[in-house]
Amino acid sequence: MPIDRKPEFFKGAQLRVGIIGCGYVGLPLALRFAEAGHKVTGFDTDPKKVSMLNAGKSYIEHIQQNKIQQFVNSKHFGATTDFEKLKECDAIIICVPTPLDERREPDLSYVEQTALSIQPNLQKGQLVVLESTTYPGTTEELVLPILEKNGLSCKIAVGPQNENIPCDFFLAFSPEREDPGNKQYGLAQIPKVVGGINPPSTRAALALYAQVVAKVVPVSSTRAAEMAKLLENIFRCVNIALVNELKMLSLRMNIDIWEVIDAAATKPFGYMPFYPGPGLGGHCIPVDPFYLSWKAREFDFSTRFIELAGEVNTAMPYHVVDAIAAALNNQEKSLKGSKLLILGVAYKKDVDDLRESPTLKIMDLLKQRGAEFDYNDPYFPQLHKMRHYNYEEMKSVPITPQALGSYDGVVIATDHTSYDYGAIVDGAKLVVDTRNATRRVMRHRDKIVLC
Repeated sequence: MPIDRKPEFFKGAQLRVGIIGCGYVGLPLALRFAEAGHKVTGFDTDPKKVSMLNAGKSYIEHIQQNKIQQFVNSKHFGATTDFEKLKECDAIIICVPTPLDERREPDLSYVEQTALSIQPNLQKGQLVVLESTTYPGTTEELVLPILEKNGLSCKIAVGPQNENIPCDFFLAFSPEREDPGNKQYGLAQIPKVVGGINPPSTRAALALYAQVVAKVVPVSSTRAAEMAKLLENIFRCVNIALVNELKMLSLRMNIDIWEVIDAAATKPFGYMPFYPGPGLGGHCIPVDPFYLSWKAREFDFSTRFIELAGEVNTAMPYHVVDAIAAALNNQEKSLKGSKLLILGVAYKKDVDDLRESPTLKIMDLLKQRGAEFDYNDPYFPQLHKMRHYNYEEMKSVPITPQALGSYDGVVIATDHTSYDYGAIVDGAKLVVDTRNATRRVMRHRDKIVLC
C-alpha cells in the first residue's frame, strides 16, 4: 500500500533515507542521519566501497571506523549497489561529483546518470534532494525532466499563489558544506540552505534536514540555493587570488606577505584574512567558479572578476616551479636533472583528499622540465590513477636526516602538522616553502626560499 507522504511526514522518526554517493560528502551525511535514528542506505557504483562499508570499515581518514561499525551493527546503516532499493526510501539525497571536463566546462554526467537511476524507481511522495554543487538551473532543467519521465509530476512554483501546489513527489536543492578535517565545525553545526522546486518541496526538505542540523535556512527556489553555494566558494576563490597576486608582488618588493596579512588581520572589522599557497585544491573552490562562468554565457554575460581570479590561481603551480628553478639556479644547479623531495600531495593539510591538489600539477610540471622527484605524505602511502594524472607506481618515501640530505631540494607543498619542520630544514640542502610552514624555524634561514 503506497505511503501518503506530505511535507510534514519528513518530521517523523526513523525515516528511510537513501544517500547516493558514499564519498567525502555522502558518507558523513549518511552517518549523521543514522546517528539521528533513521534507517540509512548508502548507494554507490563502487562494489569495493560498498563491501568495506558493510564490513564496518572506513576508507576516509577523518571518518572513524568504529562509528560505521556501530551503525552497521545496529542496522541503522548499510550500503548497496542495487538502485532498485531506492523504491524503499522516503528521501533520496544525491551526493555525486560535479567535475570539469577537459575544456573546463561543467561535467554533469554523474548527476544525469544518477537521475536516470532514480527515475524508474521513483515512488509517489518521495523527496529527492540534490546536494552536488552546480550552476543555477540544474535541478529544474536537468534533474526534474528526467524524474518526471516516469509519469509522476512536481510542478515548478511561480509566485506565492502556488503555496499548496499538488506534488506527486518533492524535489529540492541543498548545497553540501562539508569541510574535511575541520574539527571546529562538523556537519551538525553547519546551517543548511534549502530551496525547493515549489513550497511543498521546500517544506519537506526543511523538515528532513531539521532533524540532523542545528539550523535550516530556506530560500525561495532551487536556483537561489544553487547560487548561494557558488557565491560562498567564489568569494573564497577571488580573495585567495588577491593574496596570491599580492604574494608575487611582495616577493619582488622583498616584503613578507604573511607578516602583512597577520598585521592586517588585527583590524577587528572590514577585513578577513586569506592566505596564499601553491594553487587551489579540493573539489569546490577550483571548480565552482567555472560552473557559474559557463552558465553566465547563456545570458550574454561575462564574469570577468571570476575569470581573472581563476587565471591567477591556475598560474600558481607554474609560479612555484619557476621559484624552484630559480632557487636551484642560485646554487648553480639546473632544474633538469635535479632530484627533489615533495612534501605533501593532499590538497590541504591533515586530510586524505587528493581532489584537484595543486601538488599534482606541480609534479607534472617538474616532470615536463626534466626534474626527478619523490614524495612523502603520511595520508597517501601510495598514489593511484586519477582523472588527469597517473602516478600509481609512486610510493611515499620515508623522511630521515640522511634521506633529506640526499636531495637537491625539498619542496613543502602541503603543510601537514605531523611534519617536523625544524628537522626538515636541518637535514635539507634547500627548502622551497609554498605554505610558510617554516615560519617558526629560526636556524638555517638562508636555506629557505618562500614562494
